[in-house]
Amino acid sequence: MTGRPGPPPLRAGKVRAARLTDLSALGELSRLAQADDSGSRSLGLPLAGPPIGVFTLFRLPLGAFRPHDLLYVHEQDGHLAGLLRVERDSHRDEWTIVELDAIGLGDAGDIRYRLVQACLRDVARRGAVRFHVACADADGNVELFMQAGFARYGEEMVCFRPADLSLPAPLTEEEAGRLGIRPVGQADAVALFRLYGAVTPAPVQRLEMSRIADWELHGSGSLMPRSSLTPILRFADVETFLQEAPGGAPDPTAVIGFVQVGVAKEDQPHYLRILVRPGADAGPLVRFGLGVIAARSERLDLRHDHGVIAPIRTYESPLEHRLEEEGFGTIATVTLLIKETLVRVAEPALVPAVR
Repeated sequence: MTGRPGPPPLRAGKVRAARLTDLSALGELSRLAQADDSGSRSLGLPLAGPPIGVFTLFRLPLGAFRPHDLLYVHEQDGHLAGLLRVERDSHRDEWTIVELDAIGLGDAGDIRYRLVQACLRDVARRGAVRFHVACADADGNVELFMQAGFARYGEEMVCFRPADLSLPAPLTEEEAGRLGIRPVGQADAVALFRLYGAVTPAPVQRLEMSRIADWELHGSGSLMPRSSLTPILRFADVETFLQEAPGGAPDPTAVIGFVQVGVAKEDQPHYLRILVRPGADAGPLVRFGLGVIAARSERLDLRHDHGVIAPIRTYESPLEHRLEEEGFGTIATVTLLIKETLVRVAEPALVPAVR
Protein backbone atom coordinates (compact mmCIF):
# COMPACT_ATOMS: atom_id res chain seq x y z
CA MET A 1 0.00 0.00 0.00
CA THR A 2 1.41 3.36 -0.98
CA GLY A 3 0.63 6.51 0.90
CA ARG A 4 -0.41 9.79 -0.53
CA PRO A 5 2.60 11.46 -2.19
CA GLY A 6 3.94 14.40 -0.27
CA PRO A 7 4.70 17.84 -1.69
CA PRO A 8 7.69 18.09 -4.03
CA PRO A 9 10.93 19.07 -2.29
CA LEU A 10 11.75 22.76 -2.31
CA ARG A 11 14.52 23.77 -4.65
CA ALA A 12 17.54 25.01 -2.72
CA GLY A 13 18.22 27.74 -5.23
CA LYS A 14 21.62 28.89 -6.44
CA VAL A 15 23.91 31.90 -6.13
CA ARG A 16 25.21 33.38 -9.36
CA ALA A 17 26.58 36.62 -10.75
CA ALA A 18 23.94 39.15 -11.77
CA ARG A 19 23.13 39.81 -15.40
CA LEU A 20 21.94 42.98 -17.08
CA THR A 21 18.63 41.23 -17.74
CA ASP A 22 18.14 41.06 -13.94
CA LEU A 23 17.99 44.85 -13.56
CA SER A 24 14.22 45.20 -13.25
CA ALA A 25 13.89 42.32 -10.78
CA LEU A 26 16.85 43.60 -8.74
CA GLY A 27 15.33 47.04 -8.43
CA GLU A 28 12.08 45.58 -7.10
CA LEU A 29 13.89 43.21 -4.75
CA SER A 30 15.99 46.06 -3.36
CA ARG A 31 12.86 48.17 -2.83
CA LEU A 32 11.06 45.35 -1.00
CA ALA A 33 14.05 44.49 1.18
CA GLN A 34 14.57 48.10 2.26
CA ALA A 35 10.89 48.49 3.15
CA ASP A 36 9.63 47.96 6.69
CA ASP A 37 8.64 44.32 6.27
CA SER A 38 9.34 41.49 8.71
CA GLY A 39 9.67 39.08 5.79
CA SER A 40 12.77 40.80 4.41
CA ARG A 41 16.32 41.41 5.58
CA SER A 42 18.82 44.12 4.70
CA LEU A 43 21.91 45.73 6.21
CA GLY A 44 19.61 48.18 7.97
CA LEU A 45 21.47 51.40 7.14
CA PRO A 46 19.38 54.58 7.44
CA LEU A 47 17.48 54.36 4.17
CA ALA A 48 13.76 54.28 4.76
CA GLY A 49 11.44 57.22 5.21
CA PRO A 50 11.91 60.96 4.96
CA PRO A 51 14.15 62.84 4.79
CA ILE A 52 16.34 60.04 3.39
CA GLY A 53 14.44 57.99 0.80
CA VAL A 54 14.90 54.33 0.05
CA PHE A 55 17.25 54.94 -2.87
CA THR A 56 18.99 57.98 -1.42
CA LEU A 57 22.07 56.04 -0.39
CA PHE A 58 21.56 52.82 -2.34
CA ARG A 59 20.73 53.43 -5.96
CA LEU A 60 19.32 50.82 -8.32
CA PRO A 61 21.97 48.12 -7.94
CA LEU A 62 23.47 47.72 -11.41
CA GLY A 63 23.28 51.45 -12.07
CA ALA A 64 25.85 52.08 -9.33
CA PHE A 65 28.46 49.74 -10.76
CA ARG A 66 32.07 50.71 -11.25
CA PRO A 67 34.48 48.53 -13.28
CA HIS A 68 35.60 46.29 -10.39
CA ASP A 69 32.31 46.07 -8.49
CA LEU A 70 30.43 42.78 -8.27
CA LEU A 71 26.81 41.81 -7.76
CA TYR A 72 25.56 38.37 -6.76
CA VAL A 73 21.98 37.14 -6.74
CA HIS A 74 20.18 34.15 -5.25
CA GLU A 75 17.81 32.58 -7.77
CA GLN A 76 15.09 30.24 -6.55
CA ASP A 77 12.28 28.74 -8.62
CA GLY A 78 13.01 31.16 -11.44
CA HIS A 79 12.77 34.23 -9.19
CA LEU A 80 15.41 36.38 -7.50
CA ALA A 81 15.16 36.15 -3.71
CA GLY A 82 18.40 37.83 -2.66
CA LEU A 83 21.15 40.15 -3.80
CA LEU A 84 24.60 41.14 -2.57
CA ARG A 85 26.62 44.07 -3.90
CA VAL A 86 30.32 44.44 -3.13
CA GLU A 87 32.54 47.36 -4.10
CA ARG A 88 36.33 47.40 -4.43
CA ASP A 89 38.83 49.99 -3.30
CA SER A 90 41.34 49.58 -6.13
CA HIS A 91 44.07 51.49 -4.26
CA ARG A 92 44.18 48.98 -1.38
CA ASP A 93 42.46 45.94 -2.91
CA GLU A 94 39.88 45.95 -0.15
CA TRP A 95 36.24 45.05 -0.70
CA THR A 96 33.15 46.40 1.03
CA ILE A 97 29.74 44.72 1.12
CA VAL A 98 27.38 47.64 0.62
CA GLU A 99 24.07 45.87 0.05
CA LEU A 100 22.77 42.50 1.23
CA ASP A 101 19.06 41.95 0.76
CA ALA A 102 16.79 38.92 0.88
CA ILE A 103 13.08 38.26 0.93
CA GLY A 104 11.21 35.07 1.71
CA LEU A 105 10.15 35.04 5.35
CA GLY A 106 12.05 32.26 7.15
CA ASP A 107 14.43 31.69 4.22
CA ALA A 108 15.86 35.22 4.23
CA GLY A 109 18.59 34.49 6.78
CA ASP A 110 19.81 31.39 4.95
CA ILE A 111 19.73 33.17 1.59
CA ARG A 112 21.87 36.02 2.90
CA TYR A 113 24.38 33.63 4.48
CA ARG A 114 24.77 31.74 1.20
CA LEU A 115 25.31 35.01 -0.66
CA VAL A 116 28.01 36.10 1.78
CA GLN A 117 29.82 32.76 1.57
CA ALA A 118 29.74 32.77 -2.23
CA CYS A 119 31.05 36.33 -2.32
CA LEU A 120 33.90 35.59 0.12
CA ARG A 121 35.03 32.55 -1.87
CA ASP A 122 34.91 34.36 -5.20
CA VAL A 123 36.55 37.60 -4.12
CA ALA A 124 39.26 35.79 -2.11
CA ARG A 125 40.32 34.10 -5.36
CA ARG A 126 40.75 37.58 -6.82
CA GLY A 127 43.36 38.41 -4.16
CA ALA A 128 41.31 40.57 -1.78
CA VAL A 129 43.26 41.64 1.31
CA ARG A 130 40.27 42.27 3.57
CA PHE A 131 36.50 42.69 3.57
CA HIS A 132 34.51 45.44 5.27
CA VAL A 133 30.84 45.80 6.11
CA ALA A 134 28.73 48.23 8.14
CA CYS A 135 25.27 47.23 9.31
CA ALA A 136 22.61 47.86 11.92
CA ASP A 137 22.73 45.52 14.91
CA ALA A 138 19.30 44.10 14.06
CA ASP A 139 17.69 41.21 12.16
CA GLY A 140 20.70 38.99 12.88
CA ASN A 141 23.07 41.13 10.80
CA VAL A 142 26.02 41.11 13.17
CA GLU A 143 25.63 37.43 14.03
CA LEU A 144 25.51 36.51 10.34
CA PHE A 145 28.80 38.22 9.55
CA MET A 146 30.53 36.93 12.67
CA GLN A 147 29.55 33.39 11.66
CA ALA A 148 31.22 34.13 8.32
CA GLY A 149 34.48 35.06 10.08
CA PHE A 150 34.11 38.83 10.42
CA ALA A 151 35.33 40.61 13.57
CA ARG A 152 33.33 43.40 15.18
CA TYR A 153 35.65 46.33 15.90
CA GLY A 154 33.64 49.52 16.34
CA GLU A 155 30.45 51.53 16.01
CA GLU A 156 29.66 54.64 14.04
CA MET A 157 26.95 57.24 14.55
CA VAL A 158 25.30 58.58 11.40
CA CYS A 159 24.34 62.24 11.85
CA PHE A 160 22.04 64.09 9.46
CA ARG A 161 21.30 67.77 8.87
CA PRO A 162 17.96 68.23 7.06
CA ALA A 163 17.73 70.19 3.84
CA ASP A 164 15.20 72.67 5.24
CA LEU A 165 17.97 74.21 7.37
CA SER A 166 19.81 76.84 5.36
CA LEU A 167 23.55 76.41 4.99
CA PRO A 168 25.83 79.06 6.51
CA ALA A 169 27.61 81.52 4.25
CA PRO A 170 31.08 80.39 3.14
CA LEU A 171 34.05 81.83 5.03
CA THR A 172 36.27 84.23 3.15
CA GLU A 173 39.91 83.36 2.56
CA GLU A 174 40.91 85.88 5.23
CA GLU A 175 38.54 84.36 7.79
CA ALA A 176 39.73 80.83 7.01
CA GLY A 177 43.34 81.98 7.22
CA ARG A 178 42.83 83.45 10.69
CA LEU A 179 41.46 80.08 11.81
CA GLY A 180 44.40 78.23 10.24
CA ILE A 181 42.20 76.39 7.73
CA ARG A 182 43.65 75.67 4.30
CA PRO A 183 43.36 73.04 1.52
CA VAL A 184 45.21 69.74 1.96
CA GLY A 185 48.23 68.98 -0.23
CA GLN A 186 50.24 65.81 -0.75
CA ALA A 187 52.97 67.18 1.52
CA ASP A 188 50.46 67.02 4.41
CA ALA A 189 50.18 63.22 4.34
CA VAL A 190 52.47 62.69 7.34
CA ALA A 191 50.68 65.32 9.44
CA LEU A 192 47.26 63.84 8.60
CA PHE A 193 48.49 60.34 9.38
CA ARG A 194 49.64 61.56 12.80
CA LEU A 195 46.26 63.22 13.35
CA TYR A 196 44.52 59.93 12.53
CA GLY A 197 46.84 58.16 14.98
CA ALA A 198 46.06 60.66 17.74
CA VAL A 199 42.30 60.19 17.31
CA THR A 200 42.03 56.46 16.53
CA PRO A 201 42.63 53.74 19.15
CA ALA A 202 45.61 51.48 18.44
CA PRO A 203 43.51 48.28 17.91
CA VAL A 204 41.45 50.02 15.22
CA GLN A 205 44.59 51.36 13.56
CA ARG A 206 46.01 47.85 13.35
CA LEU A 207 42.84 46.51 11.77
CA GLU A 208 42.30 49.31 9.26
CA MET A 209 46.03 49.44 8.38
CA SER A 210 45.90 53.06 7.28
CA ARG A 211 49.20 54.05 5.65
CA ILE A 212 50.84 57.38 4.89
CA ALA A 213 50.51 56.55 1.20
CA ASP A 214 46.71 56.38 1.59
CA TRP A 215 46.66 59.96 2.85
CA GLU A 216 48.67 61.12 -0.17
CA LEU A 217 45.67 60.30 -2.38
CA HIS A 218 43.64 63.27 -1.16
CA GLY A 219 44.68 65.29 -4.17
CA SER A 220 42.86 62.81 -6.42
CA GLY A 221 39.60 63.05 -4.47
CA SER A 222 40.07 59.73 -2.69
CA LEU A 223 38.14 59.38 0.57
CA MET A 224 40.15 58.86 3.74
CA PRO A 225 39.60 58.00 6.52
CA ARG A 226 37.17 55.14 5.97
CA SER A 227 33.58 55.42 7.13
CA SER A 228 30.41 53.36 6.73
CA LEU A 229 29.21 55.68 3.95
CA THR A 230 32.28 56.27 1.76
CA PRO A 231 31.81 53.17 -0.44
CA ILE A 232 28.16 54.08 -1.06
CA LEU A 233 27.92 57.78 -1.83
CA ARG A 234 28.83 59.32 -5.19
CA PHE A 235 30.16 62.87 -5.38
CA ALA A 236 30.53 65.58 -7.99
CA ASP A 237 33.17 67.36 -5.95
CA VAL A 238 35.41 66.20 -3.07
CA GLU A 239 37.69 68.57 -1.20
CA THR A 240 39.76 68.22 1.95
CA PHE A 241 40.97 70.89 4.34
CA LEU A 242 43.03 70.94 7.51
CA GLN A 243 43.33 73.30 10.46
CA GLU A 244 46.81 74.10 11.65
CA ALA A 245 47.74 74.73 15.25
CA PRO A 246 48.05 78.42 16.20
CA GLY A 247 51.48 80.00 16.19
CA GLY A 248 51.82 79.94 19.96
CA ALA A 249 51.12 76.20 20.28
CA PRO A 250 53.85 73.85 21.59
CA ASP A 251 54.05 72.30 18.11
CA PRO A 252 52.89 74.90 15.56
CA THR A 253 53.47 72.40 12.69
CA ALA A 254 50.84 69.99 14.09
CA VAL A 255 47.43 69.57 12.49
CA ILE A 256 44.62 69.94 15.01
CA GLY A 257 41.74 69.12 12.70
CA PHE A 258 40.65 67.88 9.29
CA VAL A 259 37.44 68.18 7.28
CA GLN A 260 36.47 66.35 4.12
CA VAL A 261 33.60 67.70 2.04
CA GLY A 262 31.72 65.68 -0.57
CA VAL A 263 29.17 67.51 -2.70
CA ALA A 264 26.53 65.07 -3.95
CA LYS A 265 26.11 64.72 -7.68
CA GLU A 266 22.72 63.00 -7.59
CA ASP A 267 19.81 61.98 -5.35
CA GLN A 268 21.73 61.68 -2.06
CA PRO A 269 22.91 63.85 0.85
CA HIS A 270 26.13 65.83 0.84
CA TYR A 271 28.94 64.41 2.99
CA LEU A 272 31.00 65.79 5.85
CA ARG A 273 33.80 63.89 7.61
CA ILE A 274 35.69 65.55 10.46
CA LEU A 275 38.63 64.53 12.63
CA VAL A 276 39.92 66.68 15.50
CA ARG A 277 42.54 66.05 18.16
CA PRO A 278 41.20 65.30 21.64
CA GLY A 279 40.38 68.55 23.39
CA ALA A 280 40.28 70.63 20.20
CA ASP A 281 37.18 72.61 19.19
CA ALA A 282 35.62 71.17 16.03
CA GLY A 283 33.06 73.99 15.69
CA PRO A 284 35.06 76.11 13.18
CA LEU A 285 35.68 73.11 10.93
CA VAL A 286 32.00 72.12 10.95
CA ARG A 287 30.90 75.63 9.99
CA PHE A 288 33.63 75.89 7.37
CA GLY A 289 32.64 72.55 5.81
CA LEU A 290 28.98 73.53 5.60
CA GLY A 291 29.99 76.81 3.97
CA VAL A 292 32.03 74.91 1.36
CA ILE A 293 28.99 72.76 0.54
CA ALA A 294 26.89 75.92 0.08
CA ALA A 295 29.47 77.48 -2.24
CA ARG A 296 30.09 74.37 -4.34
CA SER A 297 26.38 73.59 -4.68
CA GLU A 298 25.83 77.06 -6.10
CA ARG A 299 28.84 76.81 -8.38
CA LEU A 300 27.75 73.42 -9.76
CA ASP A 301 24.15 74.63 -10.09
CA LEU A 302 22.80 71.52 -8.35
CA ARG A 303 19.05 71.05 -8.72
CA HIS A 304 18.62 68.95 -5.59
CA ASP A 305 19.30 69.33 -1.90
CA HIS A 306 18.94 66.31 0.35
CA GLY A 307 20.70 67.63 3.41
CA VAL A 308 24.13 66.77 4.80
CA ILE A 309 25.19 63.46 6.34
CA ALA A 310 28.18 63.00 8.64
CA PRO A 311 29.55 59.74 10.16
CA ILE A 312 31.25 59.83 13.57
CA ARG A 313 33.01 56.96 15.30
CA THR A 314 31.91 56.52 18.90
CA TYR A 315 35.49 57.02 20.10
CA GLU A 316 35.51 60.45 18.42
CA SER A 317 32.98 61.79 20.94
CA PRO A 318 32.14 64.59 21.82
CA LEU A 319 32.33 65.58 18.14
CA GLU A 320 28.62 64.83 17.76
CA HIS A 321 27.82 67.72 20.13
CA ARG A 322 29.55 70.20 17.80
CA LEU A 323 27.45 68.83 14.95
CA GLU A 324 24.28 69.14 17.02
CA GLU A 325 25.02 72.84 17.49
CA GLU A 326 24.92 73.20 13.69
CA GLY A 327 21.57 71.41 13.26
CA PHE A 328 22.65 67.76 12.95
CA GLY A 329 20.86 64.90 14.69
CA THR A 330 21.85 61.26 15.11
CA ILE A 331 19.61 59.06 12.96
CA ALA A 332 21.36 55.68 13.34
CA THR A 333 24.22 53.77 14.92
CA VAL A 334 25.87 51.11 12.79
CA THR A 335 28.32 48.33 13.61
CA LEU A 336 31.64 48.06 11.77
CA LEU A 337 33.04 44.62 10.93
CA ILE A 338 36.13 43.41 9.11
CA LYS A 339 37.46 40.11 7.80
CA GLU A 340 41.10 39.64 6.85
CA THR A 341 42.18 37.10 4.26
CA LEU A 342 45.90 37.35 5.03
CA VAL A 343 47.58 35.72 8.00
CA ARG A 344 49.54 38.10 10.21
CA VAL A 345 53.05 36.81 10.93
CA ALA A 346 55.23 38.30 13.62
CA GLU A 347 58.46 39.82 12.35
CA PRO A 348 61.73 38.12 13.41
CA ALA A 349 63.17 39.59 16.56
CA LEU A 350 66.09 38.95 18.90
CA VAL A 351 65.14 37.04 22.04
CA PRO A 352 67.21 36.04 25.08
CA ALA A 353 69.12 32.79 24.62
CA VAL A 354 68.05 29.92 26.87
CA ARG A 355 70.40 27.09 27.78
